[in-house]
Amino acid sequence: MADFYPKNGRVIFHIDANAFFASVEIAENPTLSDKPVIIAGNPEERKGIVVAANYLCKNRGVYTTMRLREALKLVPEAVVIKPNHALYKKYSKQIFTYLAEVSPLIEYASIDEAYLDITGCAHRGSPLDIATEIQQEILARFRIPISIGIAPNKFLAKMASDMKKPLGITVLRKREVERVLWNRPVVEAHGIGAKTAEKLQAYGIVSIGDLAKMDVKKVQSIMGVRGVRMHERVNGIDHRPVDPEANTSYKSIGNSMTFPRNLTEPSVIHGKLHMLARSVSERMKAKKAVSRTIQVMIRYEDFKTVTRSQTLSRDVQKEEDLLKAAEAIFFRHWNGEPVRLLGITAQNAVDKRSQETQMDLFSFEEEADKFEPLWTTVEALKQKFGDSIIRKGWME
Repeated sequence: MADFYPKNGRVIFHIDANAFFASVEIAENPTLSDKPVIIAGNPEERKGIVVAANYLCKNRGVYTTMRLREALKLVPEAVVIKPNHALYKKYSKQIFTYLAEVSPLIEYASIDEAYLDITGCAHRGSPLDIATEIQQEILARFRIPISIGIAPNKFLAKMASDMKKPLGITVLRKREVERVLWNRPVVEAHGIGAKTAEKLQAYGIVSIGDLAKMDVKKVQSIMGVRGVRMHERVNGIDHRPVDPEANTSYKSIGNSMTFPRNLTEPSVIHGKLHMLARSVSERMKAKKAVSRTIQVMIRYEDFKTVTRSQTLSRDVQKEEDLLKAAEAIFFRHWNGEPVRLLGITAQNAVDKRSQETQMDLFSFEEEADKFEPLWTTVEALKQKFGDSIIRKGWME
């Protein structure tokens, strides 16, 4: 099995839930499974914008932010549903919790996307075996279809996951970048938007290959430092790790230890939990962070992994508080079998000084609802005075 895993590299998944909002609604109401579904803010009056749509609609030209009226011209029989963001968050958190059981090295990219580093998961099988297991398990547990990109880095994994939807699994190796990616339009490179693509085209950079082959100093003169990073990525180079602490809504600070010998003695386990609590506390102090949700991960000798958490009545940061919570969780859920790995994580950590969280992963979708009246007004103005009455400004 070790042959499937590089000695000095990484194996990274990009996991993307397909047509997530619509898929959740279908999971809740299976009678919709063979019907075109649109999620929009004002289904009663059949106006506003499309927040999401399933593939029966997408395949007929419907896209997110399209005017609902225009979408219904393309798919008049579509079922239109008002967004239920609390429900989508619930599904998202359940799916991400399952993924964290596969590997603790998980980085949430949005409500329906995550990166997973499975380099240390050879015991579970080949990367393709693990991807298939994840895809089938999420479909069985939550009735949500997902696509998975498998690659040696995050950029290529993201590019790969977009290649087969829904329910696709795509492997993209670095040696395949030129053959698979370079003929594609530069706008399809993850991280390059329409505005940047338009700017690049003015310099003769039309395809991803054009960007990859151009002198890096020339790219830097056009795009700045970001251009250097993009030049590396379209050449298959991306050194960014999968970073669990890079998350916003799911911001966490944690540490785990795999032991050379399995642990069975409670006193020894206490000592290891103490070490982990000290490490997590020091990192929290360095970040000036506090948390009131503590999670413990237990992996047994047969590699079965259990994660359990507890929400406390107050914010904590000190190692003694973390240890007290972690021990309570561990000894409540430990089945007595030998322990191979232990982990402690302070979840939903926030800045101690402000106690204010940043806009979370889900806010973009919720903002779509919030600004629905504005977009509806804009739509009315355009219909009365023409599309040129209001122009959109955008900064990349």
